Amino acid sequence: MANGPSCVAVYPGTFDPLTNGHVSLVRRGLTIFKKVVVAVAKESSKNPLFNLDERVEMAREVFARDEGVEVEPFHGLLVDYVSKRGANVILRGMRAVSDFEYEFQMALMNRKLNREVQTVFLMTDFKWMYLSSTIIKQTARLDANIKGLVPDEVLPRIYARYADMNRQEGEGS
Repeated sequence: MANGPSCVAVYPGTFDPLTNGHVSLVRRGLTIFKKVVVAVAKESSKNPLFNLDERVEMAREVFARDEGVEVEPFHGLLVDYVSKRGANVILRGMRAVSDFEYEFQMALMNRKLNREVQTVFLMTDFKWMYLSSTIIKQTARLDANIKGLVPDEVLPRIYARYADMNRQEGEGS
């Protein structure tokens, strides 16, 4: 929808893993937009715990009963993907001031690449302000309790992945 408001927002991320903060943001986005596309990024400067197919599958399981949510993998430039989806809105979450500089730079670059794509920021719910996928991975790697921080569908997969990794490390010693 190049000229006019969009009923579709694209919420991009690596979602490695998907957290309850992500889920909250998507569901709050549905109060503003008719549809939210959870766009799971293939490219990442991070070292992912789960591959792209696994991340997409987990997100689809989590949002299976949420009418108005679609989950898709994507690669390449985000603004190109947004346009291809017939949308003109990128939905992003802000946890704290520390997120602002990076998100602001990305929004301006996306705007430079495609003036018709807008970025909409939602503040994270207070209870998820400290939460990130990185913190979840660091905590789970040390076998700490992350129940209630990630969706129930994701929790056993995280613990299983770290158990496999720990077993492989033990075999390699």
